[in-house]
Amino acid sequence: MTSWTFAMVDLAGYTALTETHGDDLAADLAVAFAGLARANLDDGDRLIKPIGDAVLLASTGPRAAVALVDRLLTATAELDGFPLARAGLHHGPAVERDGDMFGAAINLAARVAGQAAGGQTLATREVAEAARELSYPVTRIGKVALRNVSEHQELFELGIGPLPRTGSVDPVCRMWVDRATAAGSLRYHDAEYWFFSLDCARRFASEPETHTGHD
Repeated sequence: MTSWTFAMVDLAGYTALTETHGDDLAADLAVAFAGLARANLDDGDRLIKPIGDAVLLASTGPRAAVALVDRLLTATAELDGFPLARAGLHHGPAVERDGDMFGAAINLAARVAGQAAGGQTLATREVAEAARELSYPVTRIGKVALRNVSEHQELFELGIGPLPRTGSVDPVCRMWVDRATAAGSLRYHDAEYWFFSLDCARRFASEPETHTGHD
């Protein structure tokens, strides 16, 4: 078996987006996201497969994987009307069959991604050390229990991806919203919420507690 650094990158809030804006827009975004992943591959990087709103990427080593995810998250964030992406990275062996890859290392990368919030990248120790060598900010999260993984895994947050932008995340569909072009905003519990569409604003107005966690 050959060792690779695997990155599972997906669109945060994709289920909410699908429920709010429908299957057609969700499918268009998933296809566009896979296209962005292909466009940002470098020598030695591979797009193993798109999986719904996610892409499974493989790089020859941790440094290349960190750089690839940095490029992809930055490219995604530069597009208006696109959800924030999140990523999980892990280095380990895998078996290749008919152009696909299989193994515990891939499963672990997916579980790590599941712990990340929109715009966040989490990684296991070997990848985090490579990111630190590349002068990216690295913050230790600690040992975390991951679903269907027998041992707790030590995770780190990597400070990669786009610079912070002025804007907000729509609390209903989880799309990134530029306040200058937002469909509207509503105030609830002394906080201002901005919306990608009028439909999102209507849904929020009817059940604000569902989308904010306030009672």
